[in-house]
Amino acid sequence: MSRSTRFVRRDVPSRRHKLASLLLPCIAALCASPAWAQASNQAASTDAARAENAGDKNSKTARDAEVLDAVTVTATRRREPLRDVPLRVEALSVEGLERSGAASLSDYIGNLPGVMFNSDGGPGRGQLNVRGVGVGSLGTTTVGTYIDEVASGSSTSFVGTVGVSALDMSLLDLNHIELLRGPQGTLYGAGAMGGLLKYVTNEPDSYGLSGKVGLGLRGSKNGALGHTEHAVLNVPLSEGAAAMRVALFNDHDGGYITAVGRAAGEHINDGDTRGGRVSLLLEPMSKMKVRLTATQQTIEREGTGLVQYGSTVGDPQYGQPLYGDLTRHLSVAEPYRIKNNIASADLEYDFGWARLNAILSDQRMKSRTVQDASDIIGVPGTNFVELDNMSGLDKRTQELRLTSARGTVEWLLGAYHNKESGSYDQTLWAQMAADGSNLTLVTAGTPSSFEENAVYGDLTYNPSAALSFTVGARVARNKQLFTALTNGVADFTTPAEDDSTTYLATARYSLDKNSSVYFRAASGYRPGGPNPPAIDQNGQLVPGAPTSFGPDTLWSYEAGYKADLLDKRLSLELALFDIHWSDLQLPMVYGATTVRGNAGKAVLKGIELAAHYRLDEHWSLDGQLASNEAKLTEDAPGLGPAGSRIPNVAKFSASLGARYAFALRGKPSYAGLNVTHVGQRNAGYDAAGSSVPNFSMPAYTLVDAQWGLDLGRWQIAAFVRNLGDKRAILSADTALTAFGGPLNATPATPRTIGATVSASF
Repeated sequence: MSRSTRFVRRDVPSRRHKLASLLLPCIAALCASPAWAQASNQAASTDAARAENAGDKNSKTARDAEVLDAVTVTATRRREPLRDVPLRVEALSVEGLERSGAASLSDYIGNLPGVMFNSDGGPGRGQLNVRGVGVGSLGTTTVGTYIDEVASGSSTSFVGTVGVSALDMSLLDLNHIELLRGPQGTLYGAGAMGGLLKYVTNEPDSYGLSGKVGLGLRGSKNGALGHTEHAVLNVPLSEGAAAMRVALFNDHDGGYITAVGRAAGEHINDGDTRGGRVSLLLEPMSKMKVRLTATQQTIEREGTGLVQYGSTVGDPQYGQPLYGDLTRHLSVAEPYRIKNNIASADLEYDFGWARLNAILSDQRMKSRTVQDASDIIGVPGTNFVELDNMSGLDKRTQELRLTSARGTVEWLLGAYHNKESGSYDQTLWAQMAADGSNLTLVTAGTPSSFEENAVYGDLTYNPSAALSFTVGARVARNKQLFTALTNGVADFTTPAEDDSTTYLATARYSLDKNSSVYFRAASGYRPGGPNPPAIDQNGQLVPGAPTSFGPDTLWSYEAGYKADLLDKRLSLELALFDIHWSDLQLPMVYGATTVRGNAGKAVLKGIELAAHYRLDEHWSLDGQLASNEAKLTEDAPGLGPAGSRIPNVAKFSASLGARYAFALRGKPSYAGLNVTHVGQRNAGYDAAGSSVPNFSMPAYTLVDAQWGLDLGRWQIAAFVRNLGDKRAILSADTALTAFGGPLNATPATPRTIGATVSASF
């Protein structure tokens, strides 16, 4: 999709074409606990310690009888045990994330091998990459994001990088977080060709008054103090018929990045994340349930967590921070603000033979980001050059789904409608050194619209209790409209239409009551769209430049094994995948314009292993590893030749966690240690003239530690993140390096020590 628009500076004619060519890459640049530490497992550790302290002679028997698949997920749009789902699904315990000090999406999934979070400078600014499905630039997302049954975020890249970033939801009264690996397009639509992230919130309870309050403090090395406050109140309105749940959250990040230059300062990436949720549950009859939910969250930061690194191979500063440890050079501050409001209604009615769900949602997103463009667009006689970006998204969805009851033959049928209107307004301006006045260089806007209608369904045949087959499909049609404005004047309006069909087939066989094997084949799809006309340095149209780009598609083949062994003390999950990706969407340079095109093919092959082992009533171990060979198999002009590695994919990554449950002064307690290793990754491609230049991100290993104490209604936890204070590079953006700009890298947060206290009633 278009990463740039035609920019014309009308008040300074001599710089018109230079600004147009340099503003394009500037805009493009803007563009915890182990997964198996699930809620059930953590509860088991606490229960084990309690039983031991109470002298329960049968505690070992109770622990051994624990069913590790007690966590129920909705990955297949049905409520079923995690172990029975025929694909790789991870259910992340929110309790465990809170106790580990996780504060943003990069913390939630940071220790999951095979998953990459490409940050653009802080919370709310980044995309997920699962199993390597991505080309290294912030185009249309390849991983969908849902809150319960509601899709979040833009379906196009026309609303800027924030609009296509994964929703970075605070741990605001969440039940758990589900991460689905592999394409989920049949049930969740076009934006899920690489996987799906799903926030599952707690439902109101009409049978009892309850609540929770919590306070957390943390501090990073050489950073300021941060703190977190949250509260949840559940109020029954009518027993068995109505309830309301209210949650409030506030998090202050003290920051740890130093700025030098004209906008010098300390802790410049400090800021706040605030939010709230109100949920009303109505059950007017035994077969009907209505849930109304409104969620609001605002992320504000005084600056980003990016650091400029040397990016020229052979330069002594290659791979090193240019201005010092955790230090950034700024001529002007780069604050940003992202506000999300999401309201939804979910009506469920149980006919007995099937369950009906009618889901409505309304999402409003507004953001403002600032970029220091002084080093990219040098204007003589100015103090600084600043690029302001304003994004907006209004999204409304309707979904109707009918799910059959369990039986030999099961089916699901649904219809989906999505209507979006987006805006992306930019102003490039400079402050004059002589008198401090402001000079507007150019303004640009890209209003857009997107509308999609889809029908989907699947059919499952269970010939026996041990064997199951599922086939499914989704047929969708979308319409788009894209307009480009320069200095308030419409340059062009481009419409586009597209049809798509995605498919799914799975087979699952239970080897015995505690183990099964499965095979899954699924296709993925990402919609195409219009491009702006491409111009050269003289403002003339470039012949042959694509006026639109097509969808990219993939097929994923996955074979897996899931088992609970050794009297259910050992849980294993093994998956092998083979992904074939065609017509990759990628940025392409024509003259002074960057447009989006299609080129090349890629193959991603790998293996993933996850295990949870409860050695005894005290010790438990969690481990994961992922190996991935991800390469282009066909030349992709604009990226690289066949054989090039896909960016942001480590050939090997792993995590290992150990947890010890014990009694402290007669109270249940625990201590844990987590180690995460991520291998070397490329940030781009080595080919000359690549639109995504390469930068090698070294391998890294991070260590986290946790401790906790259960005092009944009160819980105390302490944590240390990045115990060794390593300067790992988590992600890197190379969009500006080809134009002489800096490489912006996101380093790991320095050693952070904190504690939380919570009380439930």
